Amino acid sequence: MVTQKYINDIAYKIVGCAIEVHKHIGPGLLESVYEVCLIDELKSAGLQVSSQIVVPIIYKEKQLGGSLKLDLLVNDLVIVELKSVEIILPVFKAQLLSYLKLTNKPKGLLINFHCENIVHDGLVPLVSQSFSFLPRG
Repeated sequence: MVTQKYINDIAYKIVGCAIEVHKHIGPGLLESVYEVCLIDELKSAGLQVSSQIVVPIIYKEKQLGGSLKLDLLVNDLVIVELKSVEIILPVFKAQLLSYLKLTNKPKGLLINFHCENIVHDGLVPLVSQSFSFLPRG
């Protein structure tokens, strides 16, 4: 059974993997480098990960063509959006919230590798409305 605790445990593992990548290669590289390294780290941690997931644009229950791409989907529950930028802009959070809504996934993590400390400066966890309906357990 999927619970809030189960999803939060997955998110915790994802952050641990991101910290490990950051510790080994540091800040200042391209997002694509972090993506490849993080995928390897996530798989090594026993997590299922898909990358560059196409999200169709659905408006009023109609698929209108076009699509968006989210960076990573872990265990089919947690969306991970990667950045390597000096400042996390509000538009990045809005983008992740839109992905959560369009995919009906419960949790997302915005991870910025261009920082000194991922936990303090480079991590924005977000949850969708569906997360609140899950049992806490």
